[in-house]
Amino acid sequence: MEASNKIVIYQSEDGTSQLQVTLQDDTIWLTQKQLSDLFQTTIPNVNMHLKNIYFEGEQKEKATIKKSLIVQTEGKRKVKRTQSVYNLDIVISVGYRINSLRATQFRQWATNTLKDHLVKGYTINEKRLAQKEQEVQVLKNGIQILSRAIEEKQEDYQWLTVFAKGLSLLDDYDHEELDVKGVTTKEAVYPNLKDYQALINQMLIEFDSDVFGKEKDESFLSSIAQIEKGFGTNDFYKSIEEKAAMLLYLVVKNHSFVDGNKRIAAACFLKFLQQNDLLFNKQNQPIISNDTLASLTLFIASSKPEEMESVKRLVISVLNRNK
Repeated sequence: MEASNKIVIYQSEDGTSQLQVTLQDDTIWLTQKQLSDLFQTTIPNVNMHLKNIYFEGEQKEKATIKKSLIVQTEGKRKVKRTQSVYNLDIVISVGYRINSLRATQFRQWATNTLKDHLVKGYTINEKRLAQKEQEVQVLKNGIQILSRAIEEKQEDYQWLTVFAKGLSLLDDYDHEELDVKGVTTKEAVYPNLKDYQALINQMLIEFDSDVFGKEKDESFLSSIAQIEKGFGTNDFYKSIEEKAAMLLYLVVKNHSFVDGNKRIAAACFLKFLQQNDLLFNKQNQPIISNDTLASLTLFIASSKPEEMESVKRLVISVLNRNK
């Protein structure tokens, strides 16, 4: 078993069955296709069991099913389709009805894995909370010292106004008031895979390496497709800033390339902003400096999975303030 962000790789004891399991909201989520692969049966058979489980009232539909949109490529077109995923309660219910050795093995694995995730997750969160309290205290002390200095001798600290946005961000972090949403809600323009690949090829001139930009799997395509997803006509990420922040986060964290993940992620982030006329402000100045870009990218790379929301909000806050 391997854990990567919110994906757990399940492999049967005999090694003949393997699948990626989405771990979210303290449970796992599988499609009908994954259920059929897992229990080595057909999709119609799985569908029959699902109907019986809901008809007999063994499980409640609303509590055990999630609907989401997935992007599929058909020829040269990208098509959005609705997909249902089922949680651990349904997986176990189907497994009991199939009543095979494979089903028993999976029930044991799933129960132990979920318990291990909850126990370890609690321990990690407890440690991170203590660490965050220390970080906040340091930031608070710094802001108090700067404020006192300004009050005592205002005329000597005119230069502080240059860094007002940075100090404001520190204060928002201190009070957990970083921006949740971006301010640009126009329809987004999405560079396609070829656009990003052309950008990566251009970067090869500067970063000469035999392995730079070599993809390990299809997770890069998944990363750039994720920010286009939504439910019906509602996007999951409603603003350009939110989409840009998630693009930077996903490309960094998915480790899709043999070499150059962080550099490629930062370049794609800038490409997306440029395509949406957000890379430069009204004064024709870059909306984000070189140092800030490097700092945010490194901040994401060193963050924990449970810190994703805070990381995303920091990137959004930086973009909002620099418009």
